[in-house]
Amino acid sequence: MRKQVLNPPSVPAPAGNYSHLVRLELGDAVLLFLSGEIALDEAGNLVGEGDMARQTEHVFDAIGKILASAGAGFGDVVKLTTYLTDLSQLDAHREVRARYLPDPPPASTLVEVSRLVRPGLLVEVEAVAAVPR
Repeated sequence: MRKQVLNPPSVPAPAGNYSHLVRLELGDAVLLFLSGEIALDEAGNLVGEGDMARQTEHVFDAIGKILASAGAGFGDVVKLTTYLTDLSQLDAHREVRARYLPDPPPASTLVEVSRLVRPGLLVEVEAVAAVPR
């Protein structure tokens, strides 16, 4: 088993004690564990204040860049976990999410939370992907 921690330059550097991606080689497979992505730009500013669709788009763009940095794509995602601060905005989130994910989509969990790490954040998504070695 070999573990590699990555913070690709295609997304803002993590602010805090975490990494964007852990790459784990297990036999013939590589598992990719992506940290929860949120709608902050390179300067740490909130993207899409009050706009679930815009924040979701920013999050999935970041996930796509992180996956690409490891030679993967959305078709390799096997599990998503999504945190929303307001389930009444679920349709806006789902509409954007559907543009990125293959059909059928991966296994998923969705949880409503009272807040995320920064005020104004509406969505956070983490992912697990699997690719051949």
